Amino acid sequence: MACFTKSMVSAASLGLGLSWLAIAPQAIAAPPETAPAQLISAIDNIEAAANQQDIDQVMALYSPAFQGPDGFTREQYQMTLTEFWGQYSNLTYDVELLAWESEGTALIAETLTTVTGTRSTVGRDMNLTAEVRSRQRFENGQVVSQEILSEQTQLASGERPPSVEILLPESVTPGERFNFDAIVEEPLGDRLLLGIAVDEGVTAEDFLTPRPLDLQALSAGGLFKIGKAPEQPDHRWISSVLVRNDGFVIDTRRLNVEN
Repeated sequence: MACFTKSMVSAASLGLGLSWLAIAPQAIAAPPETAPAQLISAIDNIEAAANQQDIDQVMALYSPAFQGPDGFTREQYQMTLTEFWGQYSNLTYDVELLAWESEGTALIAETLTTVTGTRSTVGRDMNLTAEVRSRQRFENGQVVSQEILSEQTQLASGERPPSVEILLPESVTPGERFNFDAIVEEPLGDRLLLGIAVDEGVTAEDFLTPRPLDLQALSAGGLFKIGKAPEQPDHRWISSVLVRNDGFVIDTRRLNVEN
């Protein structure tokens, strides 16, 4: 039995900085090079504060009325971000503006945030890479709401962690069945491969609490599962945990369940 925290098997913990969002989806057509200076400045300020791990400056850029997705309040966001920064060193945030639009006095931005970092535990270094595509609403230079459009996270460790190809739809309809494949690209040979697939709800509760996982010996070169979406709109974290004698990799993707 292995024990992992939800930050290790969920992508949401990785994009912390510009990854929490929650407004109704809408078309954003204007290219980034036409964005107004105040929007560029706000995004640059958030990126700089996150890279400096300056929690006070980050939170100053989020409105007191900020409402995050997945049940996160502004206070929970601050506490989780602080704990996340305490676990990883050499964190680097890169935020790319993809598109924008105006809505009255508000500015709406779609961004791609890439986060990399390293965590050391029990004498082992674990390398983190995450990509979060999100949409945020800015009013008076502050983020008032956000929506996560897609996210993927990978945590790898060891001399040669498995290279994995993930096949998972980005969204499904309520009640729909879907395929989830995590395919190890290298031949196994006579090496033992252990693994498990994890389907979790996206929630603010016990976000960084350790979860025991019962790894199973895999006869094939990866995980091949058929899942079923909840009957109501939801957001899920679908993770693969794959372990070999020369390394392990944990990959997490967000699955949006929407009408």
